[in-house]
Amino acid sequence: MSCLTVIVPCYNEEENVPLFYRELMENQDFFAERGVELELLYVDDGSGDGTVAAVRRLREEDGRVHLLSLSRNFGKEAAMYAGLEHAGGDYVVVMDVDLQDPPSLLPEMFSWLEEGYDSVATRRVSRKGEPPVRSLFARMFYRLMKKISRTEIMDGARDYRLMTRQMVDAILSMPEYNRFSKGIFGWVGFRTKWLEFENVERAKGESKWSFWKLFLYSLDGIAAFSTVPLMLASVMGVFFCVVAFLMIVFIIVRKLLFGDPVSGWPSLVCIILMTSGVQFFCTGILGQYLAKTYMEVKRRPIYLVREKF
Repeated sequence: MSCLTVIVPCYNEEENVPLFYRELMENQDFFAERGVELELLYVDDGSGDGTVAAVRRLREEDGRVHLLSLSRNFGKEAAMYAGLEHAGGDYVVVMDVDLQDPPSLLPEMFSWLEEGYDSVATRRVSRKGEPPVRSLFARMFYRLMKKISRTEIMDGARDYRLMTRQMVDAILSMPEYNRFSKGIFGWVGFRTKWLEFENVERAKGESKWSFWKLFLYSLDGIAAFSTVPLMLASVMGVFFCVVAFLMIVFIIVRKLLFGDPVSGWPSLVCIILMTSGVQFFCTGILGQYLAKTYMEVKRRPIYLVREKF
């Protein structure tokens, strides 16, 4: 009998833990008919509420429920990696506990695996319920990634993905500290089927992803899967050197031919401020890549476990 491990990262999701369990178990007959046992792995990412207690109560009722509690809040990426490392199933799926990843899609997703696909990924075709500004910047990010990265990152892609053991092992072979799973899923390749669905609002509580956190996360994605910003910094440096040389030639020629005095300190100040801004911008790009390299070479663990059952 094969096993499907359902990985559910949680951070202060006490109310959603039992709701997710009930929704998921509505599919157990489908998998039982195919000889697949469900195993549920909640990954507590350092929650400060009663998330662990809620999982413990479920564990008392159903031995298929497991908990991996991290020592502090390491972030969703670390929680997903921890779940993948501890998942023992022949098939593995990553899902959000807030029910924005509909468990009702699982039977269709598994059917595509039976057709020979290595993974079945999901993407939202709408962003109903999201703030317009957040939706706008999200679409801009995906468009940018398509242009500057060779890795396939679909617009509206979710972390909700059902995978075979072979693909999970491939992902685990990339133990990088700065993780951007949407890019890693695309980088490892394998035959993937995309399923589209309408956006579903959270069952309970509020999103832990603020606009600022999403912005920083997008920077992680760009730095992890593209070196184009570094090339852009180099091109801008060459461009301004050429412009500066041409301006020097222009001023010398004008002085020799027309004897015009060099004047206009306001324009000079504007030029200095602009070039200084470009220099700081390029230094910031270099700093981002240097910071990522620094974190990688320290080789700190991606997560630490406090409790497991």
